[in-house]
Amino acid sequence: MKFFAEHIGLLIGLIAAAVAVIIAIIVSGYVKAPPDKAYIISGIKRNPKILIGRAGIKLPFFERKDMLVLKQISIDIKTNGYVPTLDFIGVDIDAVAKVRLKTDPEGIKIAMKNFLNMSEESITKALTDSLQGNMREIIGTVKLKELNTDRKKFGDEVQQKAQTDMNALGVEIISCNIQKIEDEKGLIVALGQDNMSQIQKDASIAKAQAERDVAIAEAEAKRMANEAQVAAETEIASRRNELRIREAELKRASDQKQAEADAAYEIQQQEQRKTIEVTTANANIARQEREIELKRKNVEVTEQTLEAEIKKKAEAEKFARQQKAEAELFERQRKAEAEKFEREKAAEARKVQAEADLFARMQEAEGIKAVGEAEAKAIEARGIAEAEALEKKAEAMKKYGQAAMMEMIVKALPEMAASIAKPLESIDKVTIIDSGKGGTGVDTMGSYVPSVLARTIETMKEVTGLDLVDVMKAETYDAKVNRNVTVAGDAKGAVDTVLNSEPKAE
Repeated sequence: MKFFAEHIGLLIGLIAAAVAVIIAIIVSGYVKAPPDKAYIISGIKRNPKILIGRAGIKLPFFERKDMLVLKQISIDIKTNGYVPTLDFIGVDIDAVAKVRLKTDPEGIKIAMKNFLNMSEESITKALTDSLQGNMREIIGTVKLKELNTDRKKFGDEVQQKAQTDMNALGVEIISCNIQKIEDEKGLIVALGQDNMSQIQKDASIAKAQAERDVAIAEAEAKRMANEAQVAAETEIASRRNELRIREAELKRASDQKQAEADAAYEIQQQEQRKTIEVTTANANIARQEREIELKRKNVEVTEQTLEAEIKKKAEAEKFARQQKAEAELFERQRKAEAEKFEREKAAEARKVQAEADLFARMQEAEGIKAVGEAEAKAIEARGIAEAEALEKKAEAMKKYGQAAMMEMIVKALPEMAASIAKPLESIDKVTIIDSGKGGTGVDTMGSYVPSVLARTIETMKEVTGLDLVDVMKAETYDAKVNRNVTVAGDAKGAVDTVLNSEPKAE
């Protein structure tokens, strides 16, 4: 560990040097081949590495790089003299072949053996002799006329014949085109002149025949035109007569149809007008009935809503009063029980105290006895006085009879009126709708308390036989003279208070 720590700097330096050497080798040996060239890297492996349009690494001192041209090469093929054809006519031909080296695995291996590191000019010189020989061989198998009239066939035969030899060299022939053909005796020109004379002759004959045909055709056309014109004019006249007759028939039918249509239209208009009037009347009647029914429904709904609201509020107030009364009753019972308990406790305490003070009280018995007798006499006197007061009140009630009862009822009238009007205080908003039965909603609302109070008075009259109406009319002449009605002052004042009070509603 100590050795490693002492020599760590040296190790880092060695590693950096090794990395630098590797980077230098990679940079110096970096090779990138273009698409039209092939780089062959050989030296270490038995099979060389072939780079076409891609990059690779060449190890310096261990591997070498060679080059192979892959682009298309144009080669001029000339016979360089007259070569006899199949019909023994000497011709001089100039052609151009497009070739390139093969790139398939087998073809490029053959090409490397024959053209490695050779320039385009060197490859052209190496292939020219072979292509010229193949073209000379093909010329001897073709006649002059065929050679001149079908140059493409001749070029294809040269390409096919030469490709066999090119395969052995790793070369592919792309095309072979004939540029120029010349013969030794000028026969090609003579053949052209002969053909020209024949063509001129054929053209003159064709021209004469064409002029004759044109003249015949013109005469026939004129004759047919005259016949066609006569037939056309005859047909036109006939058609015009038929057209006038047909127009008259159509006019008569049209007038008849128009009259029928006008009559039918008038009848239809009347029927539609009648239908519209009947439909309109029925619609108005239905609309009025619907409006009446709608108003009736609205009134019923409003009445039910108002009745429900009043009933609901009355029930709510009744329930509230019941709950309040029950709560007050419970409170009173609880207080009474508490007081009873306190009294019992106090009685027990007094009993204990009394027993404790018994001896002392016995000493005071005589005094207490005297006090008791005095109190008894006082109670007796008070009872006698109360009994006499009750007897006098009973005699007064008996004496006055209905007048006294009348006074009690009249005094209760203000409280009754206030109780009747109290539910109206909880009404926040009142919507008044005319029911169509006469009067107004305001009259109905304002007469609520008086009508309820009047029914209450009638009920009291049936139960007690007392008529408060007579009380209210007590000051009239009929009441005093004819009916002999008298009412105490307090009762009359109570009645006046009830009559002068007005219920308050919002």
